[in-house]
Amino acid sequence: MSVREGNEKSKNMAEMSPPDGNRRAGRKGNKRSGTVADFRYKSSPPPETKSKERRARRDGASRNRNNGKAAEPASARAARSPRPMHKPHGGPRYRQAYAALDLGTNNCRLLIARPSGENFTVIDAFSRVVKLGEGLAHSGRLSDDAMDRALGALKVCSDKLRRRNVYLARSVATEACRRASNGEDFIQRVKDETGIVLDIITAEEEARLAVLGCHVLLEQGEGRAVIFDIGGGSTELVLIEPNGRGVPRILDWQSVPWGVVSLSDTVAKTDRGQEARLARYAEMRRVVGESFTPFAERVAQHAGQPDIRLLGTSGTVTTLASLHLELPQYDRRAVDGLIVPSQVMRDISLRLSAMSVDERCTLPCIGQDRAELVVAGCAILESIIDLWPAEKLGVADRGIREGILRSLMAGDFATARDRKAMDETRKAQ
Repeated sequence: MSVREGNEKSKNMAEMSPPDGNRRAGRKGNKRSGTVADFRYKSSPPPETKSKERRARRDGASRNRNNGKAAEPASARAARSPRPMHKPHGGPRYRQAYAALDLGTNNCRLLIARPSGENFTVIDAFSRVVKLGEGLAHSGRLSDDAMDRALGALKVCSDKLRRRNVYLARSVATEACRRASNGEDFIQRVKDETGIVLDIITAEEEARLAVLGCHVLLEQGEGRAVIFDIGGGSTELVLIEPNGRGVPRILDWQSVPWGVVSLSDTVAKTDRGQEARLARYAEMRRVVGESFTPFAERVAQHAGQPDIRLLGTSGTVTTLASLHLELPQYDRRAVDGLIVPSQVMRDISLRLSAMSVDERCTLPCIGQDRAELVVAGCAILESIIDLWPAEKLGVADRGIREGILRSLMAGDFATARDRKAMDETRKAQ
């Protein structure tokens, strides 16, 4: 596919502008961190803190209304004049809770948030390693154990969605369900047992949502950029160009069926010494590099230009960033928005590829869950740096879920504006 064809195919992938600007003023971070993008979505304060703040504001307002006298107890006010229930389709949208659920090949993740100005405030989140795609590369099916693990996590998500009284939600499934011969049957089982309706999205939609969710963390610059998402069963690459404060324009994209799970399962495991481990890593690099070749050829004319940028959203890049910072345990606030020299990420990748599984298990921020899979992620990452040799790499601990939330909120706000405009037109007539 040519760049022109890629432009036409991807033209509609970034039409929806999220309700935030591109505020990326750099600031100094950890002495090993390079720079950090100063753009964070806010976390909701603890429930007890919020309750105290609400009581303080309510009591203060009551004293003002009563000329300084003590406020009437809330219970007495409620008994005398109960508050009407909030109607989902009425009132200001900032009161509503929105949810995004992403069931990937390796993880199940949920994010629940409310709009907050140009951004959103997270009120609940959930993440669990479910290994849904375990064994899929060989059998072509989701295993019973993998489906049971995923259902266990989805039941937790279902409970959170009910307790948070979510107004609007979108739940998506990606590569594992796209590839599995029993993927549709599993989707129906999820609906029957949890009430969650999963939408198996295309690779194109997955790439669009990843860009929408993390583009605000791109390093300052005018050059073109590649945003990538290393998943469990696939990797998406997207070539973009800046578009002022809005969503960048997508020029080209590609999805390959290699993620940390599918690549690990395909290239035979070995732990017979460092030489054998390095040979396996080289084979992973070869397999992924061949898959990236069509995209690499299409973007080659841009890859040699000055001021190119690179931004990654995945467990691979956040894990490697944590090792770079020498964090004793994972800290999203330190990692999300980090800018790291690409060569540093290469060096860490090579070091991990030579280590045994047991040695990787002892490293902070890796542990048992990632020890087996992180090497495949490193191979994919190095292949991406090969085709897009930016000097620095941006790290994003955000992606599809954030993209879904921004799409939901922006679409809902647009619908509300259109409805209001129609009502005003009717009144005028």
